[in-house]
Amino acid sequence: MALSTDYTYVWEVTSLRKRDAVNSEGATLSGAVVQTYWKVTGTDGSGNTGEFSGATPFDASNVPAGSFVAFEDLTENTVLGWIQAVVNADQGYADHISERIAHQIDEEQVEDATMPWAPEDVTPELPEDAPEAEEESEPAPE
Repeated sequence: MALSTDYTYVWEVTSLRKRDAVNSEGATLSGAVVQTYWKVTGTDGSGNTGEFSGATPFDASNVPAGSFVAFEDLTENTVLGWIQAVVNADQGYADHISERIAHQIDEEQVEDATMPWAPEDVTPELPEDAPEAEEESEPAPE
């Protein structure tokens, strides 16, 4: 399971939250990452891009002390590996991300246009009571 192969993706971690946590062995894991915030940018074959921002929580309770990586030793690639494992384990979520990126890329192709019968220097204005396009907010993964 994975994101759509229609795009090339670039992932980045935008923020982390940490706290000391006790694992199932009773060991205290200092500075365990408990929340990640990230962004993935998809680029199609024509160079058009769309972005999706997400938040993925983590629970250190089942992390053995021997495999725990200290916060100071984390790399972005390590954290992205955790995030991508969660995303790729849920095909519905991966599909949602791909669909949102595709929607953004599609919207970039839409442009305002003058009416063919109007003088060239006239750009139509929307009526004041016209509804504005709604933007969907992205749900956080559970």
